[in-house]
Amino acid sequence: MKKKTLVPFIVFLLGICLISFIVYKTNAHEEEQKHTTAQLNATTYGERIKNEITNGMEITDVLKQILISEDGELNQFDTVAKNIMSDSIESIQLAPNGVVTDIYPAEGNEAGKIDLLHNKDRQEISCYARDNHTLITQCPFELKQGGYGLAVRNPVYLKDDNGQEYFWGFTIVILRVPDIFSDSISALSDFGYEYKLSKTVAPWDNTYEVVYQSDGSIIHPVSYDFTIGEENWKFEVMPEGGWQNTAFIALTSGFFASIVLLLSGLTRVWLVSKENKNKFQILAHIDSLTNIYNRYGFNELAEKMISENPKAHFIAAFLDIDDFKLINDIYGHAYGDKALKSLADSMKAFFPSDALLGRNGGDEFCILLQNNACEAAAKQLQQFTRIPKTFSCNGQEHPFYISLGYAEYPDFASNCLQLMRCADAALYEVKLHGKNGCMAYKEGLQSRVRKQLGFALKDISEHLPGAFIIYKADKKEDELFYANHEFLHMTGYKDMEELFRLTKRSFRNLIREDERQQIEASIWEQIDNGNENDYIHFHLRKADGSYLSVLDHGRIVENQQYGRVFYVMFMDWKDMHIHYSDKFSYNDKFSKRTAGNITN
Repeated sequence: MKKKTLVPFIVFLLGICLISFIVYKTNAHEEEQKHTTAQLNATTYGERIKNEITNGMEITDVLKQILISEDGELNQFDTVAKNIMSDSIESIQLAPNGVVTDIYPAEGNEAGKIDLLHNKDRQEISCYARDNHTLITQCPFELKQGGYGLAVRNPVYLKDDNGQEYFWGFTIVILRVPDIFSDSISALSDFGYEYKLSKTVAPWDNTYEVVYQSDGSIIHPVSYDFTIGEENWKFEVMPEGGWQNTAFIALTSGFFASIVLLLSGLTRVWLVSKENKNKFQILAHIDSLTNIYNRYGFNELAEKMISENPKAHFIAAFLDIDDFKLINDIYGHAYGDKALKSLADSMKAFFPSDALLGRNGGDEFCILLQNNACEAAAKQLQQFTRIPKTFSCNGQEHPFYISLGYAEYPDFASNCLQLMRCADAALYEVKLHGKNGCMAYKEGLQSRVRKQLGFALKDISEHLPGAFIIYKADKKEDELFYANHEFLHMTGYKDMEELFRLTKRSFRNLIREDERQQIEASIWEQIDNGNENDYIHFHLRKADGSYLSVLDHGRIVENQQYGRVFYVMFMDWKDMHIHYSDKFSYNDKFSKRTAGNITN
């Protein structure tokens, strides 16, 4: 009861902490997104504002080029000015020797005719422009017509008869602010941003003055800096509602608070379900009798360990109890279980903690040793095989013995499944040689391995009326499992060991090379189309390298141990023509699955 009260309380406290963290992270993420978007807008529209101001300034360059080309004369100033005038320009001016003499339009701008080099408000910056050959701007200042202006003064230099450069004066344009960049600030306002445009007071001064800004306050804005001439500009942007979304924070907090309360109320159910889930997971992976991995759990972990360390060496061992059936028959199944448990306990006590131990089923057990080779593991496995093993019955200890076979990865196998088969083959060899022993896998044992294909294979296959093989049904990695005596006799292979060696255990190596691709494609095409009872005609490789024209009849069968396997019967094509040519035409009957016009 205490746990059921304490845990919900802990869940509630952790939930509150989690809510705070989530809200903080969510708000930080949203704020970061807002900063990113705002920075993108500041850069985009800041660059546009720069281009719009620069385009306005280019009018002074036009006038400057005319003056240079006309040796300082501009006879039709009003006409030229009128042609280059725009709505965002207040006036266009000429100032020979720094004195404004010509203004377009003249009406309303008479007060603009001043001596720039001696005017107290304009003298310093105008002299700087003259002496440093640089365009300068000065703003903001109120226009008599209303609004604010931005003055652009571009110094002009000509050459005298001696080729000496001299200061002619200024070409000037007065730009209306914010008309010159109204499109950009209108777009930002529509997007919900506050903004501020500033520039340095003078090229030699790092102090910024505001050129134009929106009505709202600017707090921790993002900015885009750019340069016009020798003056630095700054365009600052921030969302109208600020960086934080208060409504979103409140909504998120309320939502997660509801979840925390719900989780606290359901904690008891969660604890029960968690307990049951753990039990089911244990049942799914652990053998309940021996408390080591069952076949499913062992295979899953073994495949994972090997796949994650493909270059490491592993030893897989299969072992079982000799004459285990006698223990069950004499002492009963309860004492058979005791023997199984005793064997599992001895495995746990003997092998290192990183060894993978499992019960494969019945009295069969399996072991996977990491970073081990056969030579190093041989002594250890032999020692474990010789250790006395007993189970208790009626106060007495009764001995029992085991047989063990083992194999090494990657020397004898390229994957976990092949490694286990090799270990099983070694175990079977121990059984054939009197049991109670320990043996490593070696080449050739595979041919005598017990094939668990669901029936007494030797008894049936050797009496089948025809040649017969079994191989793995895999488009990329087929593997020969078995061939009966009739097949070996027909193809001239001395035994299965020779068959496996010459074909590298692959069915496709039995097909004549020039037919191989076509025959394999035909087989799988017909299987994929659901045709399970048709025939294939091809040339089968014999032991001496010659080829025999055969007809095969195959079927895919699902096998518990090996997955999908092919059962295939073979018939000599020539013999069938000789014996059955009078009864019916094979060309008609088998043309459906004959792969091309293959001749004998």
